[in-house]
This record gives sequence, structure tokens and C-alpha cells, in this order.
Amino acid sequence: MSYQYGRFEASVRFPAGSGVIGAFFLWKDGSEVEGTFWNELDIEKVGADCALDTNAFYGNPERVHTMSIPVTADLCAGFHTYAYEWTPEYIAWSLDGVEIRRETGETAAAYAENATEGMQIRFNLWPGNASFGGVFDPSILPVYQQIDWVEYSSYANGSFEPLWREDFDASTAPTGWTEGTWDSPKGLSTRSPANVSFADGFAILALTDDAAAGIGGAGTGTGGADPTSVGGSTATGTDVSTATGGSATAAPLSQGNDGGGCALHGGAARPRHAAGLGALLGAILLGRARRRRTATGRGRQS
Repeated sequence: MSYQYGRFEASVRFPAGSGVIGAFFLWKDGSEVEGTFWNELDIEKVGADCALDTNAFYGNPERVHTMSIPVTADLCAGFHTYAYEWTPEYIAWSLDGVEIRRETGETAAAYAENATEGMQIRFNLWPGNASFGGVFDPSILPVYQQIDWVEYSSYANGSFEPLWREDFDASTAPTGWTEGTWDSPKGLSTRSPANVSFADGFAILALTDDAAAGIGGAGTGTGGADPTSVGGSTATGTDVSTATGGSATAAPLSQGNDGGGCALHGGAARPRHAAGLGALLGAILLGRARRRRTATGRGRQS
């Protein structure tokens, strides 16, 4: 399901490692179709140093407006809260409650005027290369991206109202969450449903070797920490993909665009943008407001 205007928040532990890209992003359905005005907002972990990029993709043809954000925290060593505020007047990105970027004017208008049906919530993980994200080394596998909780607050009359929160308490995908079906942006991974998991209150995207799909192979790669462990550092990258000799197999989990439910996408590509910036792989699309509760407490990590 798509949402127009609101606060979109998630607690995420990004994957470490050069060439491993993890993202939490908003996406206008159908943006990849030729002739369509593109609308996408990204929060991406890139590079071996777990750097943070924010992107605003919009236009026909689409253009990317990237801003790298200096951070002192290790985004791959623990969970952090990332958020977008999207209103008719501005778009703001935040990290752990602190605003890190704000766009008004032309950028805000591009979304207010062209994303009138709203945008979907997605997460992804995919292997990059020297042109973006760093050189990927399959020997670091497996790696994982974990989502603890996702929350949506609507926006009206100058204020935000919490509408729902997903804590991923079940051992299977919550109602309405399904796998994505797009390809890896750089063509270095393929999809494998086994690489989207739900365990101990987390949604987990895994990037693994072809022979060790899922979270069962944890600990076999460089820094391969237990993906269900809150403490410590994450393994390098998590995606629904497997990699051998520089290629990987991705397993997307996503929701159908039928207006109901939430969706996890494990593999995704941007057909009209070969560079792969902010592309979707191992993504989660959050659709329906499955539960209504106030957003006061912190849910378990996924």
C-alpha cells in the first residue's frame, strides 16, 4: 500500500562491508516504467566505512540529488532509527531523532505534484561494485540487514498522528508482506526466498553464498555475527541473495500492490537507472496499516 504524507520510521541495523548496500526507502509504484515521473527517497548505507547517503530521485527522466551525511556512530554495529517526514511543504530525513537533511521548494513540489497516490515503504540489500558502494568480495558472506520495527504516522493540519507499528513478532511474514521480484541493480545477485527470514522479533535480509542461503549460515563469513543477536556487529551485508565469485542470489520478500498489507522485497532493481543508486534489492515494502497503536514504545528488532 502507498501513503501520501506522513512520518515513516524504522529501526535498522545496516550490513557492514565494502560493496554491500543496504537501504530504507520510499518508492512511488511504477516509477521504473518508461515515461513515468520518477519519485523515490533513499537512506542508504554505502562503502566499507558504513557511510550514510540520502537521495531524492525524481523527474522524467529521473535525476538523483544525493547528499552524503557525516556521522560519528557506526551504523553497522547497532540499531539506529531512521525517518522521513514527507509533507506538501518539505521532505526531511532524520537519524536517531536528529534531522540530517531538509528539502523544500522544487524538490518538495516534485513529490507533492507527482506522487499524489503516495509512496511505498521498502528496504533492500544488494552487492555493488567499484562504480557504486565499493568492490564486493564474496568471502565476507554471509551478511545481514535487520529491521527491528517499522512505524507510520499520518500527516494532516500541520501535525503527525501515529497510525500503526510493525514489530515483526511472528516467525513468518506478517499479513500482507511478500517478496519483491526485481533484479539486482548491478546484476551481481539473484533472488532466493530463503534469504528473507523472521526470527526473534526481527525481519532479516541475508546476502549469502549460493550453497548457504538463509540465516543458518551465520558466522561462516567475515564478521558473520548471529543475525538474531542485538549486540555486536552485523555480518557484512544482508540480502536475499547469494554470491559466489562475485555473483549473488537474492531472495526478495514483497507485497502485492493490491492496496492491502505490507511487503518485504528481497531483490530489486531500477530498470531505468543502470547506476543502481538506491536500487532495490532485498527490499521491504510496507503496505497496509496492520495495527493501530501509539508509537511510544520501541518494538523488538527485525
